[in-house]
Amino acid sequence: MIGVAAEAAGRVLAEFRPGLRVYIQGAVGEPLALREILSGVPEALAGVHMIAGLLPGMNDFDYAALHPTARLTTFLLPGALRACFEAGRVDVAPVAYSAIAAGFVDGGPPDLAVLQVTPPDSEGLCSFGPCADFAPLVWPGAARRVAFVNADLPRARLGPTIPLAAIEVAIEARGAFIAVEDAAPGADQLAIAAAIAALIPDGAAIQTGIGATPAAAATALTDRRGLVVRSGMVTEGYRALARAGALADGARHVTGVAVGSADFMAWAARTFEFADATVTHGAASLAGVERLHTINSALQIDLFGQANIEWRGGRLVSGLGGAPDFARAARRSVGGRGILALPSTAAAGSLSRIVARLDAPTVSIPRDDADLVVTEHGVADLRGAGVDARAAALIAIAAPGHRDRLAEAWAAIRRAL
Repeated sequence: MIGVAAEAAGRVLAEFRPGLRVYIQGAVGEPLALREILSGVPEALAGVHMIAGLLPGMNDFDYAALHPTARLTTFLLPGALRACFEAGRVDVAPVAYSAIAAGFVDGGPPDLAVLQVTPPDSEGLCSFGPCADFAPLVWPGAARRVAFVNADLPRARLGPTIPLAAIEVAIEARGAFIAVEDAAPGADQLAIAAAIAALIPDGAAIQTGIGATPAAAATALTDRRGLVVRSGMVTEGYRALARAGALADGARHVTGVAVGSADFMAWAARTFEFADATVTHGAASLAGVERLHTINSALQIDLFGQANIEWRGGRLVSGLGGAPDFARAARRSVGGRGILALPSTAAAGSLSRIVARLDAPTVSIPRDDADLVVTEHGVADLRGAGVDARAAALIAIAAPGHRDRLAEAWAAIRRAL
């Protein structure tokens, strides 16, 4: 818990009033003190529309639940928001990270931005710590700014800053910040990680997305040399790469958010260059990155190569995130490859995650952006493959017990094409 003096809490609450559009920093930058303040006076959120980049596995608090007239727009769907999402008080905008960033730059600025920052340096500049995805894009246009100044938040050695003088309400809130311990990978994830590692050459630029499988893949690259980090997020495995000498000396290693233990995030803040999402996910920024190898997870992939990363059993469980941005960037990178990874089955093997056709309401990553698909049974190379070759390659990496059914389904689909 982070204690904030009553007078300071009152200054924060005074900034909220009906009709405001309020940006709240998300991911590991979410100011935990704000939860406590608003929970104590939930009527402060009456008629307030909040916008926040909240992420599953990190942000488990539903601000919209505090008051019946509060509304929240986010871009993924943490489980804690499910009830208010079903009630229509949480909206999930179906846009990828590059479009979110562009919206914060070009869209209507918020009335209020609520941030978490480090104390100022000798020049009066506060760091956003290991979370530079959207807050640096939002604060310049916000009408007013509230910042929780947390002396325990590690300062990014390289990254965007905000002048203390630009913060209208600065509140000292030293204490805990969001830290996430990596889950131990299972046997299937380790097998997938090993298959992915075989695809990554020395000197590659690497990106890994959310999920245990991409995190395990990063750890599996310790015997590579000259790797360059160009990832929207880094996890604990990147420290293993640095310790093993896998990262290129003197290179520009760029990320937007560090996710892991408090100790890891302090290390990452000293090690990486942090940048906002226009840099980490923007097409213009990624266009010149050669040998970009991107590693992201999927929930389902059908025999056309279309990927579902948002839906489970017809219910929305996530959002687009950055995977579409990186899939497109890898396709266009000289020497690059885009990798989608997933265990071949779900529900104790009873459901195949390689499916004849997606049963999701929407397609998250279209077939023309599909490149390499990896399961624990192998690699399907889809780049340049026709419809029949794609289907055959994907059936070959499905779980053996599901292959005959998939082949029969493809034969029926093929006759109708």
